[in-house]
Amino acid sequence: MTLDVEWARRWVALAAQAITEAKDELVELDREIGDGDHGVNLDRGFAAVAAKIEGMDRPATVGEILTTVATTLMSSVGGASGPLYGTAFLRAGKVSGLAELGPDAVVALLEGALEGITSRGRAGVGEKTMVDAWAPAVEAAVRSAGAGDEPAAVLRAAADAAADGARSTIPLVASKGRASYLGERSAGHMDPGARSSAILLDAAARAAA
Repeated sequence: MTLDVEWARRWVALAAQAITEAKDELVELDREIGDGDHGVNLDRGFAAVAAKIEGMDRPATVGEILTTVATTLMSSVGGASGPLYGTAFLRAGKVSGLAELGPDAVVALLEGALEGITSRGRAGVGEKTMVDAWAPAVEAAVRSAGAGDEPAAVLRAAADAAADGARSTIPLVASKGRASYLGERSAGHMDPGARSSAILLDAAARAAA
């Protein structure tokens, strides 16, 4: 089984719904260690994305959809989230110029997204950022695809690892972004970007299920 353009459409729709449902949670997480606008910004951005994708005229590839997600987020989401997620989806779109994605292509999509985030944010694992969700997601996807799993299972492995990665940020002291200004006081709180990353990857896995 492969993942096609309709899967990508479902991903966007489910992601927009999930972000709306998690908006207050994301706002509270960001209020604890940031500006408090992460949930509001992402909700606005993915509402715009969902509307844009719904109105697209028969996209031929998954990459077309992901690139449209990227440009829409960049133009509609403020703060650091817009550029970070925009670059993630842009890089993912560049390696997803196919009508259907098999397991290896799913891995390439996730690797592209992680590369976009790290190149834009200059962050690494353990610095209490969304990288702490995406890096284990990629590692889990590589293992799953290497074991011969179908694309849906690869995405589920990635999503579960991202959720674990988001939880792993709670005890960390932030060394990047606005949360780093708090120093030791940033420990004890989940990183909002890692949490929203886990939400988005869960939506991708549910769209494929």
